[in-house]
Amino acid sequence: MTRAATEVFASHRVAASATADEAAAVLSEVFLPVEISPSEPAAGLRMHLNALTAGRITFGYMRFREAVRIHTAEPVNYHLDIPVQSQTTMRAARGPRFRGTEQTAGVFMPGRSVELDCSDWFAQVAIMITRSDLETELELLLDAPASTPLEFEPQFDLTTDGGRAVSQAVRLVDEGSRRTPGLLAHPLAVRSLEQVFLHSLLLGQPHNYSNALDMPRGGSGARSVSRAVELLRQDPARSWTVGELASAVSTSVRSLQEAFRRALDTTPMAYLRRLRLERAREDLIIAPSGSVTVSEVAARWGFLHVSRFAGSYAERFGELPSATLRHTKRP
Repeated sequence: MTRAATEVFASHRVAASATADEAAAVLSEVFLPVEISPSEPAAGLRMHLNALTAGRITFGYMRFREAVRIHTAEPVNYHLDIPVQSQTTMRAARGPRFRGTEQTAGVFMPGRSVELDCSDWFAQVAIMITRSDLETELELLLDAPASTPLEFEPQFDLTTDGGRAVSQAVRLVDEGSRRTPGLLAHPLAVRSLEQVFLHSLLLGQPHNYSNALDMPRGGSGARSVSRAVELLRQDPARSWTVGELASAVSTSVRSLQEAFRRALDTTPMAYLRRLRLERAREDLIIAPSGSVTVSEVAARWGFLHVSRFAGSYAERFGELPSATLRHTKRP
């Protein structure tokens, strides 16, 4: 018997199924239509599913007691399957078979059915990203329309920088889902999680636009930087993305990023984080005694990891946020 995997998204249980038909119905409702064939039909099939939606991304955790084969319909969206216990053989239509493990995930494209041949005591994190959202994010990074469908390499090495970033984003979603209120209660934090996840996937996993993303782009003038800074300072609480900011000042994402580097030696989002650090400090200073915690203030301003927030805060202001909260004199 294999030791049980650590359960993910535990406070968002969807179902515990005892038959293959029940399991297939639940997975079809949350993700996409599937057929499930247990290795020993007479023994039944025990499946456990947790699932939640964070912004535009659906996250799930499924665990099977018995060995099982799963065959999906042709997906409409992009799917990422991350084994967290035991192993599975993965294959998308017209693609090669490969072994999914805790170090190797599978990325599956719209329009291609998928087969998973899972050993007993198998568990995985399953993630569904709407096709239009991922392709829009790609076009914002490209500064150009995507002329052909986005095609990832199916095997995703989770030991790479991109793989580690995706895994960290999953852990942050899990952590936020366990707290009330947690990160997922704050729109800024959810939007930041989306950006981390989508960019980690697009920049960290090879695909047919990877070379284009690596190519340098043209520049933009100081006027766009000045206008962008003005917009950010006027409304730092808005869930800005670099694409929305570039559109607001009538330039491209790449051009705006390069202009920020030339003019301010930073990026638009790094500049926005600095503004939010300043607003977080203001909140800590004016908060009545005992009315707020550092974690609550961090989440309010879109900082996903409290220890990283504390480190950035200390680097910026010369003291930890807890010290600001503790030492500020209040009436």
